[in-house]
Amino acid sequence: MTKTSIPAENSQSTSFSQEVLNQHRLLKTPLWSHLRATRWLVILSVPLLYLCVLPFLLLDLFVALYQWVCFPIYGIPKVARRDYLVFDRGRLAYLNGIEKVGCVYCSYANGLLAYVAEIAARTEQRFCPIKHAHPLVQAHSRYAHFLPYGDARAYRANSDAVRRAYSDLVRPR
Repeated sequence: MTKTSIPAENSQSTSFSQEVLNQHRLLKTPLWSHLRATRWLVILSVPLLYLCVLPFLLLDLFVALYQWVCFPIYGIPKVARRDYLVFDRGRLAYLNGIEKVGCVYCSYANGLLAYVAEIAARTEQRFCPIKHAHPLVQAHSRYAHFLPYGDARAYRANSDAVRRAYSDLVRPR
């Protein structure tokens, strides 16, 4: 039985047929060609880009510690790190070494920030579940559960229930 040639968008498949792998390898840009095609200012700015990994690592450490210690105290379900930090693009045969390192870095940075945003969202639901007066460009995952801005009666009547409303996060086993 042959494997699918190209997995569908958001597919769980991480394997390709040998024919597709060969096609991917043919489309890999050699490192030297990749570097020659890159503008000098881009190359010179790369150290600054990768220097950001230091605050990301510190943020990762402190947020993980915060969640590990505080979430059980507050009764907040923990955020599964594996749901946000996904490192699968580094296995793609059509990426050269530079592109693979970039994909790993971007996966970490964006995954970490999404993970931190979810931890912050659950914390906000526990301590301040009130919608803002102005519309948000992008509301976080817990925002729909929040109470209307300026509705004091709803806040006093329902805030304790909203603070505990995490049943939608329970995963089926």
